[in-house]
Amino acid sequence: MSKFYLTTSIAYVNGAPHLGYALEMVQADAIARYRRQAGDDVFFLTGTDEHGAKIARVAEATGSTPRDLVDTNAAQFRALKDALHLSWDDFIRTSDEARHWPNVVALWNTLVAAGDIYKKTYRGLYCVGHEAFVTEKDLVDGMCRDHNAAPEVIEEENYFFRLSKYADEVKKRIVSGELTIIPQGRAKEIVNFIDHGMEDISFSRPRKDLSWGIPVPNDPTQTIYVWCDALVNYIFPQGWWPADVHCIGKDIVRFHALYWPAMLLSAGMPLPKTLFVHGHITVNDQKMSKTLGNVVDPFDLVKKYGADAVRYYLLREIPPTDDGDFSIEKCEARYTADLANGLGNFAARTTALATRTNSTKAAVPEEVVVHAITKARETVGRKMSDYVLHEAVAAIWDLITFGNQYINERKPWDKEVEDADKVIAISNGLYILDAVADLLVPFLPETARKIQAGDTGMLFPRIS
Repeated sequence: MSKFYLTTSIAYVNGAPHLGYALEMVQADAIARYRRQAGDDVFFLTGTDEHGAKIARVAEATGSTPRDLVDTNAAQFRALKDALHLSWDDFIRTSDEARHWPNVVALWNTLVAAGDIYKKTYRGLYCVGHEAFVTEKDLVDGMCRDHNAAPEVIEEENYFFRLSKYADEVKKRIVSGELTIIPQGRAKEIVNFIDHGMEDISFSRPRKDLSWGIPVPNDPTQTIYVWCDALVNYIFPQGWWPADVHCIGKDIVRFHALYWPAMLLSAGMPLPKTLFVHGHITVNDQKMSKTLGNVVDPFDLVKKYGADAVRYYLLREIPPTDDGDFSIEKCEARYTADLANGLGNFAARTTALATRTNSTKAAVPEEVVVHAITKARETVGRKMSDYVLHEAVAAIWDLITFGNQYINERKPWDKEVEDADKVIAISNGLYILDAVADLLVPFLPETARKIQAGDTGMLFPRIS
């Protein structure tokens, strides 16, 4: 049994979860469930990032306190577990003074001991959205390309981390594949960024300007910078176990592919193995935005269509490493064609025929059925190894299509078909359905459970 450790990114709780974060959670969950099913000893970690200037500003603007704001929003992120049938093993909040803070202080002190933390006065461009200092090359027409807002000019005395000392080694690890970044294009972006020259990065803010956060050890005038604080979430209480996979969004690649590995090198800790980087979800081909009023609430979708239907759309319709679009029309089209008419119809009629004729699986399925099941299993395995999740799911639906076609061709309901042939057809249909259920476990876990329990009467009711 191999150990397998994966994480999501740490959700920033300045607002409620939206569909884009649900995408990341469902992708990570499918990977975790797949590895568990393969026999690995999986530890799946998630959590919430709860410090920083954005939290303080949103709290002030809404007449709340930072603590009340993060408590309210973190509860909503935690509620995604039941809503989307997620299977994480631990959920760590960065405002947790008992579980998280000691790890942050310990790592900070380790970086200090390595000689990689120093203090200086700095003047630069600060993007509140990123919680980071940026440079002119990060801007488009003077605006942050991710947040469409102009950064603030800030001059202050901060602690800095010697990123420049470790940038070449991080590049070496990326180029060699020791630190794999999927897709490869994101790796090239980081290498190009390093090649343009690295400056050291700010690791604290004056506490007079930002009191909501962890104080710098031995210097109560400074607050540990949010990224130094947040990334330490991955060093969970059981001790550092380098992540096999970090599932993250494309807007935070630099922090995970450069800053985090550099911190680990300074601390003498092993680096994560793989960064799996997803794109963003647009809505009707527009970026999700509170201003446009098109932010999609995953809880609303689950309430209307069911958890597995939402999981299916995110895993099948959205390319895992590219941007993908959501619309109600596309969602309902997938629901009707693939879930209700495809899987639901195959499962319901196969089990109904078996019940009606008192049929069970024969000792040996037909060769054509064995071939179709074997092909599906091999394709799913290959695609999951490459983290091409949507193609893994598509391979299962190829098997479902084969199953429906097999039943249609053999017509076990037709009075003119010999009883023995009916039994053979239904038996093979049950073999296919069992294989489908087993393959669905990582992707549609509740649906898989129902099929395995024989509860197939109405897996996906028609949309009214």
